[in-house]
Amino acid sequence: MESLQTDVKNILGLQLPSDPRWVNLAEMQLEEILTDHAYCEQKAATTCITLIQRYSDKEKLVTELSPIVTEEWGHFRLVLAELHKRKLTLGKQRKDIYVNKLIEFQKKGGSAEERMLDHLLTMALIEARSCERFKRLSEGLDDDYMRRFYRKFMESEAGHYTLFIDLCDTYFPKTKVRKRWKEWLAYEKKVMDEMEVRGDRVH
Repeated sequence: MESLQTDVKNILGLQLPSDPRWVNLAEMQLEEILTDHAYCEQKAATTCITLIQRYSDKEKLVTELSPIVTEEWGHFRLVLAELHKRKLTLGKQRKDIYVNKLIEFQKKGGSAEERMLDHLLTMALIEARSCERFKRLSEGLDDDYMRRFYRKFMESEAGHYTLFIDLCDTYFPKTKVRKRWKEWLAYEKKVMDEMEVRGDRVH
């Protein structure tokens, strides 16, 4: 646990690794995990579209996020294909308690710049936690095929996390980004501490 926690902090900045029980619970509820994963990829694509529309004057943001929309939708299709291959169906979308908790922490008042920073940091944090969860699946599942399946997603999410932090550094002073990011990481640790460990959700 100590080495994993160090790895999570050094690579992703996360202050708390996922509960080890989560992988075992997820393996027993593979249909639910794949369904939730599919919707996570779908929401990631639509959120990137929203960011492009909202901040269309930010050339680098538009340029960098445009291919991510395609990539995330491609991921949705990959997960959907995996469900069909296993003769499983895409279930109903569930309320994402984790993401909703993060949204609660976003600044609602203040300047447009502060709200933009929080939007980007929210996405960075979701990608970082997704990367950590997929890393756990890629190392902890008994099924070798599914370990490889999630390894690819883990690598992709790590790149997305880095991209969102880079966009923050592009549009805001790094000292401001690091200060707010530290606040986000402390808040996310509290959210993870308080959330029930469930195997039917990615987050």
